[in-house]
Amino acid sequence: MTGAALKFEGVVKAWGRGGKRALDELSFEVPRGSICGFVGPNGAGKTTTFSVVSGFLPPDAGEVDILGGGPFDPWRLKGRLGVLPQDAELPGRHAPLELLAHLARLQGLSQAEAWREAEDKLTLVRLDDRAREKIDTLSHGMRRRVAVASALVGTPELVLLDEPSAGLDPVQARSLRDALAALRGRTTLVVSSHNLVELEQICDHVVMIDRGRCLRQGSIAAVTGQQERLAWTLGPGALDLERLRAALPGCAVSLDGRELSILSVNADLDAVGLVVMQELVTAKVAIRELRRGVSLEDRFVGDAAGEL
Repeated sequence: MTGAALKFEGVVKAWGRGGKRALDELSFEVPRGSICGFVGPNGAGKTTTFSVVSGFLPPDAGEVDILGGGPFDPWRLKGRLGVLPQDAELPGRHAPLELLAHLARLQGLSQAEAWREAEDKLTLVRLDDRAREKIDTLSHGMRRRVAVASALVGTPELVLLDEPSAGLDPVQARSLRDALAALRGRTTLVVSSHNLVELEQICDHVVMIDRGRCLRQGSIAAVTGQQERLAWTLGPGALDLERLRAALPGCAVSLDGRELSILSVNADLDAVGLVVMQELVTAKVAIRELRRGVSLEDRFVGDAAGEL
């Protein structure tokens, strides 16, 4: 799959008489087949963006392209777009298997196909053992996994997930991450979450927004600087910083307390790392941690504050 599964160009959505903009000429692209983290603080415009994509809100200006066919069209996108709202409510008197089979039938699957699809998606989110229990008897975490499964019925080409792991315990959250990662390349997932550590584990692309505008977008590797920056947390010992700088021409070398950072946009970081390791061994300086790039959380907080 190539090209963009979702594209916004200068999209505006304003509220009220004063015309306060929830989306302020928002532009971004989500590559087909990617798992894309959609990141922003409360009030950034994430839910409004999802609502525009899903056809619940019309944009005031700009262009929206979904799967290469323009803005939301319920007939064109039937079975091709899946959505999980943040506060999705499920019919408690039905069993998960019944609900998912019904949704599959609405997408045009035969009765036999619908039951198989419902079983497959419940297995994916590891709820096949609760498939026939009433939804209102399930725990919050289980109901959340049913809701995620409902958005994945039919394996749509594009799926929007708003806080899919909200309320899940660590074991459930890890299980859900594994389930979503298994869909990489088969569908395009756009995942909105405040848990940036979790997003960094499963996403290969990220879009950062604030105040209705795109702060930064790109692959996780590019956004976090994994090809440009190495950082060590050092133990006791004295490092000859000038000697290290002389050994790494063209690299920015800095030492802040016990944090050693090397920044270069052109050098081979693997080769740079070997040089640094040799210097640390020579100086008998212990290494407590080695990191490549910065965390997604640090990048976002730095961008929002204008620091990174």
